[in-house]
Amino acid sequence: MKKDLSNYRKSYEKSELTKATMDKNPIEAFRKWFDEVDGSDSKSEANAMTLSTFGIDGFPRNRVVLLKEFNEEGFVFYTNYGSQKGKAIEQNNHVCISFFWSEAERQVIIKGTVKKVPESQSEEYFHSRPKGSQLGAAVSNQSEVIESRDILETKLHQLEDEYSDKTVPKPKDWGGYIISPIEFEFWQGRANRLHDRIRYSLKDAQNWKMDRLAP
Repeated sequence: MKKDLSNYRKSYEKSELTKATMDKNPIEAFRKWFDEVDGSDSKSEANAMTLSTFGIDGFPRNRVVLLKEFNEEGFVFYTNYGSQKGKAIEQNNHVCISFFWSEAERQVIIKGTVKKVPESQSEEYFHSRPKGSQLGAAVSNQSEVIESRDILETKLHQLEDEYSDKTVPKPKDWGGYIISPIEFEFWQGRANRLHDRIRYSLKDAQNWKMDRLAP
């Protein structure tokens, strides 16, 4: 069955991107864009990002995860360390994340290396989550094959009873990662597919080189 999508087109005309208007620090440039999207009327999740890893089978794999913190050190997300992405990261800690904010006609693509955050940070974040989310993390051996959803539901009800008046312990294989960036690309859609692309490449610990890329 063939479905022709050749007529699917959108003209991007909301904004422009120049080196002169970009902050010299890409983290600050990202913060500005994030705040603009997060403060808009958009109902999309501004912190939703696509995480790309090299799978243990050698294939690249993408999935959407949620950014939970960013600062000068990098970008933090949380997951099960035994998941497919956790196993992939253990084998190869070179990753890429990307944000696509369609209503702003913007993308940000970030390459970097990833490592686990301190256990104390994972503990603090875990216990800040809604109790249902804590129980969900305890229930699921993420990415493992299961017979049915009923198994998850039954285990969840058991844990709801067990921890109805107690603190849910953080699973030892659950926690955070921080991505230390080495390259940023800021992409602004423009008319006639002549999009603006500004790349920051890390020169040393404190300095970034900024280039304009052809669309």
